[in-house]
Parts: sequence; C-alpha cells; structure tokens
Amino acid sequence: MKTLQDQLAQYASYHRDTRNIATHFIGIPMIVLAIATLLSRPHLEVGGWPLTPAWVVTAATCIYYLRLHLGLGVLMCALLGLTLAFGNWAAAMSTSAWLSIGIGLFVVGWIFQFVGHGWEGKKPAFVDDLVGLIIGPLFVTVEALFVVGAMPRLRAEIESRVGGTRSGRKSVAS
Repeated sequence: MKTLQDQLAQYASYHRDTRNIATHFIGIPMIVLAIATLLSRPHLEVGGWPLTPAWVVTAATCIYYLRLHLGLGVLMCALLGLTLAFGNWAAAMSTSAWLSIGIGLFVVGWIFQFVGHGWEGKKPAFVDDLVGLIIGPLFVTVEALFVVGAMPRLRAEIESRVGGTRSGRKSVAS
C-alpha cells in the first residue's frame, strides 16, 4: 500500500493550479454528498441501525483512511459521518426529491471538477489511478489544513515531490 505522502503527492501532481484546487473545495464535497445521498437507499434495519450501501462504502473508505494516517483518518471518518447524516436525511424524502438532490449535487460537483481541470490543463487524477476517487476528499481536507498552517511537514514533503501551487493567471506584459 502506498504511503499517505505517496498518495497525496501523486494526486497533487494533477492539482498545482490554485484555481483548480479552489474548484475542488466546492466540487469534491458536492460529489461526496451526492454519493452518500444516492447510496442511502435502499436501507435495511440491522439492530436499530439503517444499513445502506452508503454505510458500507463509508466504512471501507474510513478503514483505508485510518490505515494511511490515524489522525487524518479519524477526521475523515467524522466528515464522512456528516455526509451519511445528510444522505439519510435526503433518502427520507420522496423519491423525486432524493434523486434530485443526489443527481443535482453529482452533476454540478463534476462540472466544477472539469472546469478546474480545464484551467489546470491536466486530466483528473482518477483517470490514471482509480484510487484518486478516494484520495480526492482527503486531498481537499489536507489542503484546507495547509491553509490554516497545519501539517507543515506533510506540506513540505508533498511540495518537495511535485512543487508548490501556482496561480493560473498569466501576467500580461505591457
């Protein structure tokens, strides 16, 4: 299994343009909420708990994150728990409302992703490695932590491998 640094550096190599990263702060949470929503049906009651495909996917994802890094894994599990709550809330609505929320979030989230990658000029990371679909939410969380000054050694390690971020705006010479 690749290390946390390996996974984040590989993913970051597709995301160095600050505009692309910014679109990921919007698009990825929307997609994660969409998946939690769409996978929150059907559900079975098991010991008083609603067991859904969303719970199964979230549990597997949490195990993966916890194996990569305990602290970040705990944070990601908490965040994914919030998405499960949202998905359960949406799944309790009428079928049309549930689908509208889930599909709407999914489509709009991917629009943000592809706009960002258009600015970056690179394809999404998952095209070359499907694990990128799981690393994306972790990447956004870690980037948010970097913004507030947390985990400077991890940031330095990633940037030593792939370089720093860059503004996508081209300067115009007069």
